[in-house]
Amino acid sequence: MNVFIISFQITVNGYCVVRLRFSLLAAPLSFMIIGCAVGPDFVRPTAPSASSYDSEKLPDQIGALGSPNGATQTFVHGRDIPAEWWTLFRSPALNKLLELALANNPDLQAAEAALRAAQENSAAGGGSFYPSLSASYSSSRQQTAAAASGGMAPSSTYSLHNASVGVSFVPDVFGGTRRTVEALDAQRDARKFQMDAAWLAISANVVTAAIHEASLRGQIEAIRAIIADEEKQLEVAKQQFDLGAVDRTAVLAQEATLAQTRTSLPALDRQLAQVRHALSALTGRLPNEAPGASFELASLTLPTELPVSLPSSLVEQRPDIRAAEASLHAASAAIGVATANRLPQITLSADVGTSANTLANLFGAGTGFWSLGAGLAQKIFDAGSLEHRQRAAEAEYDAAAAMYRKTVLTAFQNVADTLRALQSDAVALQASSASERVATDNLNLTREKFKAGAVSYLALLDAQRLQQQSKVALVQAQAQRFADTAALFQALGGGWWNKGRSLPQSAAQPVLGTPEPAVPAFHSKTLSPSQTRARKQ
Repeated sequence: MNVFIISFQITVNGYCVVRLRFSLLAAPLSFMIIGCAVGPDFVRPTAPSASSYDSEKLPDQIGALGSPNGATQTFVHGRDIPAEWWTLFRSPALNKLLELALANNPDLQAAEAALRAAQENSAAGGGSFYPSLSASYSSSRQQTAAAASGGMAPSSTYSLHNASVGVSFVPDVFGGTRRTVEALDAQRDARKFQMDAAWLAISANVVTAAIHEASLRGQIEAIRAIIADEEKQLEVAKQQFDLGAVDRTAVLAQEATLAQTRTSLPALDRQLAQVRHALSALTGRLPNEAPGASFELASLTLPTELPVSLPSSLVEQRPDIRAAEASLHAASAAIGVATANRLPQITLSADVGTSANTLANLFGAGTGFWSLGAGLAQKIFDAGSLEHRQRAAEAEYDAAAAMYRKTVLTAFQNVADTLRALQSDAVALQASSASERVATDNLNLTREKFKAGAVSYLALLDAQRLQQQSKVALVQAQAQRFADTAALFQALGGGWWNKGRSLPQSAAQPVLGTPEPAVPAFHSKTLSPSQTRARKQ
């Protein structure tokens, strides 16, 4: 038997609208309509082709040996990041605080609720592919006026009972429903990654706040130790004044120095209180419910092995990039929805039921009725509204694509900045440690010389000022190294993909699932939907 098949496809603005297929057999002509989704098919952007984060080669190790918290840190390329990366600081109090924050933080709870809503909307959208079935029953009693029959019959009173079942279905011939559901699924994915981003931000904020608290406590301790030394020096100055060894100006100068040092404490105390309040808020508590534990630099351990993900993996690890990609996907699907709205709308319906004057006869003979219907509607004139809406959807896609590129660029910048900051932190800590040792030795020597009358009181005051500055700077340098270490884990994505499972620290490669198929490169010049349409016109 010879079979002849003729098929062709109708497109609008370069997008598939409908495929028609004719099968010509010995039998009568067979006709088939095969729908296809209008609008562009979404293609994932590929990762940038960069082989490194910075133009300069990253050293394998950075160290600050010979200084407090001066452990050498080693960069391990391609190592996976544990979800609970903060445990690497080896602080049980910090681990407990993170547990409270991730369980009670309102921002995370809001993100989880938004994800649940997106999941329900996505599930609801799937129902659009199926016919809708409805049942109805009505009962009424009414009177007909005599005038309704031209006065030929008296008014009548009767009851009417109706029971029916209706089915309606909108075939997805042009794929508008598929694109709508595709957009809902993409929005669900975006919410999921936004929740992961909130999880990462909260954990990083808690760690950073705890480190800030430890830094402030260290600075306050250093200032108080300096105040104690200056109070002793003031007593010495007063004794020397009583003996006539120095004049009154030396005593006044030491009093002024002591008073100035004391003025730095209120500001540090205020900042410490604010950090404690912030930690309470992060854990979902009121400010009067202070965190049970306090943090000091000595209670934290600097992680010695730092993961450095491959640049090609960063776009998979950063939840903000994944959320931006999902938003781009939703914008792509919205173009298909806007395109489908410009095409004919087909509706199929069927009703079957029964109607009677008494409830007892509702299902009796002669009471049934049924109807079948099909409708086709096409807007002929709308002053270009639907076309402009399609162009608006294409422009929104262009905006989403630009935001995606910006998010990727920002992510790579975050990692590069943090890696460079860690190198600078190690150098700064070494310098601060050496400066503090020299300043302390210089102050002790200057005090001995002052007692012997070999130097002036101004020299002693300068030595005290330098030693105070060096002590505070050392504490700040230690804290900055901790903070930038935490920032690196955050910049690399924080290991959200490993939530729910524990991974060994020796894992050599990131576990991120099956790589996506190759698509146009990040830096390639591709035409947007609006540019494609303009070129075809």
